Amino acid sequence: MAAPYEEFAERLRQTLDRARFVEGRGRTGALADRYAVSRETVRKWLTGLTLPELARIIELAKDFDVSFEWLATGRGQAHLGVGEKSPAYRRLTDNEGRLLDAFRNLPEPKRRLLVDFLS
Repeated sequence: MAAPYEEFAERLRQTLDRARFVEGRGRTGALADRYAVSRETVRKWLTGLTLPELARIIELAKDFDVSFEWLATGRGQAHLGVGEKSPAYRRLTDNEGRLLDAFRNLPEPKRRLLVDFLS
C-alpha cells in the first residue's frame, strides 16, 4: 500500500534536491535541526506517512523558494517563471526569526500587551 502523502513527499524531495540541501543520510537530521522537529517527524514527511503542519509547509515553501500551492497540492508550477512577480513574502533575518519565536512562546494575554505597547 502506498503512503498516504507520497505525492507531497516526492515534491518535498524534489524541492530539497533542487536546493542541493544536504543529500543522503544526513538530510533527515539536517532538516530536523533546521525546523526544530525530530528526525522521526522529518522521516515521515519524506516518506509520505504524514504531512507537516500548514505553517511548516508555508515555511518550507518560503525557505526553498517554491510555490506554496505546488508544494502543498501539486497544482501550478513549482517555481515562478521569467517575468512573474516574486511572492509577497520575504525570508526573515535570524533576529526577526528569534523575535517571532519569542513572541509565539508568550501566553496570549502577554502577546496582546506587547502588540498594544508597540502600537
